[in-house]
Amino acid sequence: MTQGKVIQFRRSRGVIHERHFLLDLGATNREEAGKLVGKTVEWKSPAGKIIKGKIAAAHGGKGLVRAIFERGLPGQAINTRVEIKN
Repeated sequence: MTQGKVIQFRRSRGVIHERHFLLDLGATNREEAGKLVGKTVEWKSPAGKIIKGKIAAAHGGKGLVRAIFERGLPGQAINTRVEIKN
């Protein structure tokens, strides 16, 4: 299991996608991030609840990925850890 960090909601100027999040998983470029597509990620709340998601695509050229969660994460999830499962 490796860990990553929740960076931000996927958003534009007027729209926030509540289930889509940008994650930093330690990849340094788009090719490394592309190898993580399809893996499962889990976010654990302070109360112990687990919300699962799946890595959908690479985002940008600096190694970030876009993950789609089964339900939206709370705003407090930003800058917290996620775990990557295989």
